[in-house]
Amino acid sequence: MAGEIEFTRNYSDLSTDNGFQFEFFCDRCGNGYRTEFDTFGLSAATNVLDSASGLLGGVFGRAADVTQRAKSAAWEKASDKAFRKAAEQIRPRFVQCPRCSAWMCRDHCWNEKKGLCKQCAPDLGVEMAAAQASRSVEEVWAHAKMAEEDKHLTEADWREGITASCPKCGAPQATNAKFCPQCGADLKAVRHCSQCGARLQPGAKFCSGCGAPVS
Repeated sequence: MAGEIEFTRNYSDLSTDNGFQFEFFCDRCGNGYRTEFDTFGLSAATNVLDSASGLLGGVFGRAADVTQRAKSAAWEKASDKAFRKAAEQIRPRFVQCPRCSAWMCRDHCWNEKKGLCKQCAPDLGVEMAAAQASRSVEEVWAHAKMAEEDKHLTEADWREGITASCPKCGAPQATNAKFCPQCGADLKAVRHCSQCGARLQPGAKFCSGCGAPVS
């Protein structure tokens, strides 16, 4: 029918007795657009009659009642017209997704290549970047969760290094142990190069100071 008005659920009516204004927003990001205030032409005249009825009553009061009813009908008609105008003005800014039927802003929440909203068809590049960032955060937290026996380590302990395997028998070390549980070797023993006296790292085959082989 010609008198039907198409409407959506993603708008707010900010109209008053003095005019009409509407706000349309995106179902995904919540941002949107507000139309300019459209002044209602009869409001000034009816306000004068409303004031007169309050002061004088009588004939002016009955006239104001009639005018108020006329104003109400005129306001409703003007409101419909203003809404049609606002909807047509804002329509190019929004797209209705054919999959989820949500109204999305074209600038930020619409995937033009897929013909769907970004809620149904996200940008793969953005999702991959987000996934990589999330994985990096997970790895940071995983590395930060030290074993209970390692929480007392000082900076000097970290600089000295934690032995992953016994330099004598090669057995893997599950914890930051002082002695190898397999052969009993002292894992914290400090050795020095016989040639230059530099401190040797656990398990080193050559001196990091002079390159001499470790015997």
